[in-house]
Amino acid sequence: MLKLDPKTTALVLIDLQKGILARDTKPHASSDVLQRAVKLADKFRAAKSPVVLVHVKFAKDMSNALKQPVDKPNTPPAGGYPEDWSQISPELLKEGDIVVTKHQWGAFYNTDMDAQLRRRGIKTIVLGGIATNMGVESTARQAYEHGYEVVIVEDATTGMSQEMHDFAVKNIFPLLSRVVTSGDIDLG
Repeated sequence: MLKLDPKTTALVLIDLQKGILARDTKPHASSDVLQRAVKLADKFRAAKSPVVLVHVKFAKDMSNALKQPVDKPNTPPAGGYPEDWSQISPELLKEGDIVVTKHQWGAFYNTDMDAQLRRRGIKTIVLGGIATNMGVESTARQAYEHGYEVVIVEDATTGMSQEMHDFAVKNIFPLLSRVVTSGDIDLG
């Protein structure tokens, strides 16, 4: 059991939104990750700890998307993403939650995430979401570089493949954080 101070800890959930929850994920089904995230969020709200819901959203014309040349570009569908693609799961979003909109993988760059956390005295972030080695890993790296203590909830995180998820959990996350399961969090 990992005991955390509810006054200085926030739950940060990455990209639990309609368009990403619809994807096939491994090793955990996105529906299972969402259910664990809902339970965690309820636990944090009951402890009066902030819940931060991060989603990625682009302009219809993709003008706010990154455009650097890469070997494997993430190409949106013709005509852009559907209007509700970036909608945070309604069963997760509650009044009083902090919503952060990002336009790249990590949740800190060019958002107000750091200010939202620091103004509330947050020192530790508990992190979950989709995809393990994209948005979650990028955010974990950025949080670590910003001086936050990071806790990754492995069973509230999933990837686009088992191999990608496992690599991050076994090789990257232990360098940046403590890795736990959803049942290991104690906000006593």
